[in-house]
Amino acid sequence: MSDTLFGIQGAALQLRSARMAMISSNIANAATPGYKARDIDFAAALKSVDGGSTGDGAIASATRFRRPVMTSLDGNTVELPNEQIAFSQNAVGYEATLSFIRDRVDTVTRSLKGD
Repeated sequence: MSDTLFGIQGAALQLRSARMAMISSNIANAATPGYKARDIDFAAALKSVDGGSTGDGAIASATRFRRPVMTSLDGNTVELPNEQIAFSQNAVGYEATLSFIRDRVDTVTRSLKGD
């Protein structure tokens, strides 16, 4: 029932949450020598879920290593300003998706109450 009630939004929320965790990991490892920054191609992951993949499978297939603009001498590919921008953009998308789901739940609740 949740698939028909929330559509793709439930999967989108799960993907955004996983992307938030990955970006947070990148930020936490900004000073770790040899650490390779990763990200989830959100559009590809969502398309994969829409095509029938599970959330974990879609995340795994859409995970990419970031290509740094300027490589550091210790091999770390985290560029903190880029990570902060990606984190902020993803947070806005997460809030928008959560708001959509909240509105849907409110609508169903009102209709069940007969308001």
